[in-house]
Amino acid sequence: MSVHRGLVMPFVGLGLHFLVAIYFAVHALRSGQGLYWLFILFSFPILGSVVYFLVIYLPNSRLESDARKAMASAAKILDPGRELREAQAAFEYTPSAQNQMRLAAALLNAGQAAEAAQHYQACLQGALAADPDIQLGAARAQVACGQFDAAIARLRALRDSRPDFRSEELALLLAQALASAGHKHEVLREYEAAMARFGSFQSKAECFLWAVAAGERELAGRLQIELQKTTDRWNRHTRQLNADLLRRLNAGYAMIRQSAMQRP
Repeated sequence: MSVHRGLVMPFVGLGLHFLVAIYFAVHALRSGQGLYWLFILFSFPILGSVVYFLVIYLPNSRLESDARKAMASAAKILDPGRELREAQAAFEYTPSAQNQMRLAAALLNAGQAAEAAQHYQACLQGALAADPDIQLGAARAQVACGQFDAAIARLRALRDSRPDFRSEELALLLAQALASAGHKHEVLREYEAAMARFGSFQSKAECFLWAVAAGERELAGRLQIELQKTTDRWNRHTRQLNADLLRRLNAGYAMIRQSAMQRP
């Protein structure tokens, strides 16, 4: 029996490695990655899968997004202006496209949207014009500057060319731009698609806040129940990490209560 098990286990392990490689190969095809990834994944299923996970899969995953959010929150608390200072110094010392992109992101996070938009526009004229991070950052700056139609066009083009690039983040930004541009029915479709695909707290929260502002009482009430069930289970650390979002949600809950009291 032990001999039989010893013969079977290596084949099971090998099968798992190829299953992982196949999963990443499907992801590569769906997200428009180069076909050379298929050669790497099937020629070197273990090493290729590890490399693909670190280079392609992880940067576009929810896990890295949450990690970036946590680190950004900590940095803002400890030294709110540090990233902007360092990005400005780096760009002045070496005015490369990468440093300009970093400066544009720092300016946008600091609330200086107009200046950020100028730097993103400069990045879009260079060799990194097709970089999805630059495209997404430029769209964020356009939304912050009130250039909603331009942001909508950019986000839709980005999603068409890179369907798996920060999918939820892009969908929620597109919904925000559509709402600001007054496309009510398109906003609802975008939020419904995001909630169906991701089912995340973030997507439900943003849809709830839009529903409150748009007077969609039934939708807002249903989402409020779901959101409060989730936040009731949060620990202190999770609440601190999502403090800004919780503050916005509480304001939305207050608006619903006030609206209910004013009904005849």
